[in-house]
Amino acid sequence: MQFITLDTVDDPRVEAYVSLTEMQLRNRLEPAKGVFIAESPKVIDRALAADREPLSLLVEEPWLEGMKDTFDFIDGRWGADIPVYVASPEQLKRLTGYRLHRGALCAMRRWPLPSVAEVCKSARRVAVMENIVDHTNVGALMRSAAALDVDAVLVTPSCGDPLYRRAARVSMGTVFQIPWTRITGFNDDGTENKHYWPFQGIDELKSLGFTTVAMALEDRSISLDELTRRLHAPAEDPTHIDKLALIFGTEGDGLSHHTIARADLTVKIPMSHGVDSLNVAASSAVAFYATR
Repeated sequence: MQFITLDTVDDPRVEAYVSLTEMQLRNRLEPAKGVFIAESPKVIDRALAADREPLSLLVEEPWLEGMKDTFDFIDGRWGADIPVYVASPEQLKRLTGYRLHRGALCAMRRWPLPSVAEVCKSARRVAVMENIVDHTNVGALMRSAAALDVDAVLVTPSCGDPLYRRAARVSMGTVFQIPWTRITGFNDDGTENKHYWPFQGIDELKSLGFTTVAMALEDRSISLDELTRRLHAPAEDPTHIDKLALIFGTEGDGLSHHTIARADLTVKIPMSHGVDSLNVAASSAVAFYATR
């Protein structure tokens, strides 16, 4: 590693950490050469273990000794030329607006996302995030999916980016462990087809053998218990479900009417005490646990 002590966080070499928005980082050389920021040693280590390429690190000085194994790993895999910019706690507080208790940031190179067919090739149970925009919820759902053995996660075009700093941090780095990709299509001119989901998108999941399940509090919804029964029913039972795609909707409005209309089933988690619904992070964890 090359250790470089900063005189100021206005140093242009740490522009990626200081002045670029996450959208700018993502789009600067999209897709394969875009950049994302991993925050905290745990998240950085999980990204490195998944062979995500580091471009530089920004580390609070008191954390250097504790990250020796991380630095040795980088040296062995990517060579000794990766810069580590070292800043004082006061400098990083100025940068972030709060004390960076997690001690380290790492700028890393994005990678080309696989196709839906590739991600779902051996999957029996997948989750779809439809237009979930809160990065905390995106990260929490990814963490629950990894913890509860969901095989893959699919993200619709308007959904928050799982690689955004807060999403990856809340996921505890599991965004680098569980397979995921965007479920989208492209027009003839190469631009993204904004209407691919849910129209062709749900059809694609069905063509891959998945029973599509919209998690929604609709009158025609079956209970989560009934969904679980169908998953465990004998193969000869006409209600048996073999491969499951659980679809979760955005905060507030939930799933779109088009998604609910096109899904094979709608499923609800029964509510008590006048509570109308669970937060999407909580409801996804419940559904993942029940259908594991």
